[in-house]
Amino acid sequence: MKTSDHPDHGSGSGSAPVDHRTAVAAETARFVAVVKDADLATAVPGCPGWTLADLVKHTGSVQRWFSVLLRARIQEPPQKREVDLRLPYEEGGYADWLAESATVAAEAFAVTDPNLPMWAWGVDQHARFWARRMLFETLLHRADAELALGLRPTIDRPLAVDGIDEFLVNLPFAAFFAPKVANLRGPDRTIRFRATDGDDDWLVRLRPDGFGLDTTHPAEDTAAATVRGTATDLLLLAYGRLPYDAEALAHEGDEDLLAHWFANSAF
Repeated sequence: MKTSDHPDHGSGSGSAPVDHRTAVAAETARFVAVVKDADLATAVPGCPGWTLADLVKHTGSVQRWFSVLLRARIQEPPQKREVDLRLPYEEGGYADWLAESATVAAEAFAVTDPNLPMWAWGVDQHARFWARRMLFETLLHRADAELALGLRPTIDRPLAVDGIDEFLVNLPFAAFFAPKVANLRGPDRTIRFRATDGDDDWLVRLRPDGFGLDTTHPAEDTAAATVRGTATDLLLLAYGRLPYDAEALAHEGDEDLLAHWFANSAF
């Protein structure tokens, strides 16, 4: 598995490319539809301590912040985080504000070449990193809103596959804001994530000095532990929205290794 070289696209094995910028708009519209008439005081189990209002505010803020970074074409880590959020005083306006946040993002995408070299905290040092990251912030929190309201999230399969890849590719770089990631190391032990609704397959190798995706011969290697599920459920698993022993998933192999991974991989 690897990040695609196509501008603003990424894909899993055998999966269609994803247009991240277009998908941001579509996922935001789905998010807005979910929360438009909901009680924004509803607790969000996927983000302990948050309400739907917090979830909407966070997602719109991320979209507007990333848009500032794109317009600035940043070449080094930002030293400050100043952005005019234009957040409504009343929570009743939050849904419309979130919709407007996607418009702000679309305007930034329109004037930024996705292949433009830029600083990014992950592996892909181009503007397209920020569109991809924005997409999965939006998609995941749309799913969080649905789960909070007792709904079963549906995620388009190409997006789910790309989201798993994006998560695993960038996770080794996330320790500066998710410090437990630094604990993900081991004596050459592997974990396989295998989609049951396609041929997508990810093999993560833990080494004494860290971890990463093994892109050499993942399909042929025998893993110390394996988790199987649909791409949607594997994406929710990766982000800690499903436990690996959930009924929707199947797992086998080294239980201690799986427990160690999921105790330290969330961000």
